[in-house]
Amino acid sequence: MRPTSSLRPYPRLYTVDNPRKSKTLTLMTGLFTLYCLLPLVWLVINATKSQEDFVSTFGLAPGREFALWDNVVQVFTYQDGIFSRWLLNTVLYVVVGATVSTFLAALGGYALAKLHFTGKRVFLLVILGSISVPGIALAIPQFLLFAELGLTDTPWAILIPSFINPFGLYLMWVFTAEAVPTGLLEAAKIDGAGEFRTFLQIALPLLAPAGVTVLLFSLVSIWNNYFLPLIMLKNPDWYPLTVGINQWNKLGSSAGNGALVQNLVITSSLLTIIPLIIAFLCLQRYWQSGLTMGAVKG
Repeated sequence: MRPTSSLRPYPRLYTVDNPRKSKTLTLMTGLFTLYCLLPLVWLVINATKSQEDFVSTFGLAPGREFALWDNVVQVFTYQDGIFSRWLLNTVLYVVVGATVSTFLAALGGYALAKLHFTGKRVFLLVILGSISVPGIALAIPQFLLFAELGLTDTPWAILIPSFINPFGLYLMWVFTAEAVPTGLLEAAKIDGAGEFRTFLQIALPLLAPAGVTVLLFSLVSIWNNYFLPLIMLKNPDWYPLTVGINQWNKLGSSAGNGALVQNLVITSSLLTIIPLIIAFLCLQRYWQSGLTMGAVKG
């Protein structure tokens, strides 16, 4: 029998449930987390300050008085309460744009994955190519087109471009290819269901995880959209929050006005990101499962 001291222990097996710990990776993750959270912490702290405290105290230190509620009231009453109008405009653009965008992406993804038609391969190449084109590069051509149609300075100038989501279409196509059984669709057609009815009653419920993912991506994209509304809209009554708050920021940066609205810019910015945080927290498990399943299927 070999001595105990000569026996070598079995090497430890690292798995998903028992990952290998790395101090360097932990440190880098902590620094990245701090980098991401620091602007949010700065925003929350400064939203609780009065205008006097904002210009006279350190950015990451609390002010001498807690003025969050007063700032919120001022945000909703400044300039005859135009912030409420900007908020309603943004909700309109987001709800209509994200809903229609998600439905069209699901409809197109279903057609690409389960139907056969002439030019399908070319259409797929066009979609993949359009994903690589940044939206800001299309803003000027869109403006010229909408100007010819007489749709600039109207909500349609913001809504119509938001209906098209190439990345969402690609994600729904990849997801539909594996998540929707072809046999189930054929059975529905044998029972007399039309193509559109088959999509609505059979395929669409199975696409819920990917649909929520596309919905959240569209929601964030439309909510944060700035450049397109900036060039499309002239009437402040149709501004979304991004453009409206930037107008306040310019007002606060101009001579003689800096001591009036800087606290309103900070507080309104905080109010702007709260709905996005709530949406992600409420729909977190759905969009994570949609991303995971889409990655595995792809």
